Amino acid sequence: MGKGPLSGVRVVELAGIGPGPFAAMLLADLGADVIRVDRAAAARRGGGRTGGTDFTNRGKRSIAVDLKSERGREVVLALVERSDVLIEGFRPGVTERLGLGPDDCLARNPGLVYGRMTGWGQQGALSRSAGHDIGYIAVTGVLHAIGRAGGPPQVPLNLLGDFAGGSMYLVVGVLAALLESKMSGEGQVVDAAIVDGAAHLSTFIHGFMAGGMWRDERGVNMLDTGAPWYDVYETADGRHVAVGAIEPQFYAEFLERLGLADADLPGQHDHDGWPELRERFAAAFKARTRDEWAEVFLPGDACVAPVLSMTEAATHPWNTEREVFVERDGHRQPAPAPRFSRTPGETDGVPVLPGGQTRDVLADLGFEDVDALLESGAVVQS
Repeated sequence: MGKGPLSGVRVVELAGIGPGPFAAMLLADLGADVIRVDRAAAARRGGGRTGGTDFTNRGKRSIAVDLKSERGREVVLALVERSDVLIEGFRPGVTERLGLGPDDCLARNPGLVYGRMTGWGQQGALSRSAGHDIGYIAVTGVLHAIGRAGGPPQVPLNLLGDFAGGSMYLVVGVLAALLESKMSGEGQVVDAAIVDGAAHLSTFIHGFMAGGMWRDERGVNMLDTGAPWYDVYETADGRHVAVGAIEPQFYAEFLERLGLADADLPGQHDHDGWPELRERFAAAFKARTRDEWAEVFLPGDACVAPVLSMTEAATHPWNTEREVFVERDGHRQPAPAPRFSRTPGETDGVPVLPGGQTRDVLADLGFEDVDALLESGAVVQS
């Protein structure tokens, strides 16, 4: 289907929402042929929430199937036989009841990597409970750590749980299992739970706590806005700059460019002096606009950057120079990442609609009874 290091790898994605589709999008960005199995009802509705500008559906092909029909189930299992990976994000037990669980699929394709994306995992007291990103990062201790001193936990975007703790760990697990399967000839199940991934992401902070360098409180540590040289500051125009001047040489340059190199200030790591440092920094930043400070600090090693809105970031020269964002089909969106020197990935950026490629996919994979399948309603072409 495409270019990239995963060209030649075929992935079946059982349509869902959030981290599962994003993981499949990443695999598609890297060149995998991702066939998204959408519900027949979604194709009959004309796309709904899954079409138009849902960029997580870019670079894929969609086939709409009635998973509750015997013929529809057989179509999916036939796809599985011709594929390397399956990804699903249902609650535990759902695919088993559909006849598409790991045992069913591995019986048809013993080398299959079966990736499962859940919030709570496949086993345990909460495994069958509903949930969302905010709850998963809450029970792992991560949410507790985000916020300012004396205030409540601050809710981050669902990038931390769903996509970092979920999608990325699913992709790592799938790629590792895929590599192993090429050596052993055997497939296996990858159980990617957001609680596992979110907890794993906090390993660095747990190490700090174990070494006595981190307090289990919000807003009092080096990287959680406790330190005045790792925070955001308002500028003269009501916008903000981000400061991360940790290392001594970077901190020295930060003071120089801020105009405080010769000021009588407390030491960088004098915790008792942090309130004074914060006041002095805040007052200094109020003297100029955000973009004026950007010209002062960048390029440079003071580790200060303007806080850009998502709209600004998509068109900012620093990002357009590297093509961090691309425009496809009239919409600007993040480019595929990471980058490869010999087998670069790419995307047309156009999200597929449910069932948009049903006929083509079936024909491409060698199905001979495409018309009969469409007439039976087991599959739908939108």
